Amino acid sequence: MIRSQIYLTEDERDSLKIISKETGRTQSDLIREAVDSLISQITKKNSNEKRQEAFGIWKDREDYPDTRALRNEFDRSF
Repeated sequence: MIRSQIYLTEDERDSLKIISKETGRTQSDLIREAVDSLISQITKKNSNEKRQEAFGIWKDREDYPDTRALRNEFDRSF
């Protein structure tokens, strides 16, 4: 692990102390969990956004053959 220094508001620090006492977990552990949660949330959001951007990207292409016709032709060959 890498040691890092952060700045918290007084309210954040006080809330973190209370949660730490109630859960029996260290403040560092709680902060790491919050950072992991944020990273996961943003990564998932970015992944979903990229998927949405890519959806239908080929729909207006006219230089590609009709895939339905290709599939029908392939199915008839069996």
